[in-house]
Amino acid sequence: MAVQLDLTGRRVLITGAGQGVGRGLALAFATAGADVVVNDLRAERAEVVAEEIRAAGGTAGPAAFDVTDYDAVTAAVATVVERVGQVDILINNAGNAGAEGFASRAPFAETTPEDWQSFLGVNLYGVLHCTRAVLPSMIDRAWGRVLTIVSDAGRTGDANGAAYAAAKAGAAGLTRSLALETGRHGITANNIALGTMRTPLTEPLWAEQADSPQARAILSGYAVRRPGLPEDVTHLAVLLASDHGSWITGQTIPVNGGYSFAL
Repeated sequence: MAVQLDLTGRRVLITGAGQGVGRGLALAFATAGADVVVNDLRAERAEVVAEEIRAAGGTAGPAAFDVTDYDAVTAAVATVVERVGQVDILINNAGNAGAEGFASRAPFAETTPEDWQSFLGVNLYGVLHCTRAVLPSMIDRAWGRVLTIVSDAGRTGDANGAAYAAAKAGAAGLTRSLALETGRHGITANNIALGTMRTPLTEPLWAEQADSPQARAILSGYAVRRPGLPEDVTHLAVLLASDHGSWITGQTIPVNGGYSFAL
């Protein structure tokens, strides 16, 4: 018997969905029938993805806001609710490993609080802000899904990337706490932990330097020797958000080409 992952009638807010993994998630959730709210810091990127979904026959709209600004998040969620209704599914996908390009890496003892802020602001506080904004209505309606995209760095540590790893580990810890608090309300909360992905941010590494020592060094740690693609993530995300995922909660599931294993 085929398993049908049908999200018709569900409303999903996906942060950082203007490109890369977030865009892939937005397209996949639209294909599954969900009404998609496409968030991005840049309004033009959010609109492009929303239009791509609409052109394919789906339902989507943009919502440009900065996840690090709690007031902006709560105002944007209020606008979304007025426009399309309460958020059923939140995907905390917005994240950063550095402001632009690859992050500069340094031993933790050589970093300062100013260095940590960009990592904590998006990867941890962004998740706190967005989750806090949508969770009360999920509790009231006794149904909800919170899915957070984290990193293997938060599971295994990341030498010379401690603040990033700490932020991702903090977001994963929040998810486990939410699972304990909200399961009785019909809400599940899970993490997907990613390895190295092929996204617009990392594309120069693969497109221009695919056989470079840096690329080979990165992939040598993966059982499947290629970077991850958005479609490697999307099917699992849709499953966890569907009714078929109703007994999966509090988990951190690696999607990482065998970079690290989970018991």
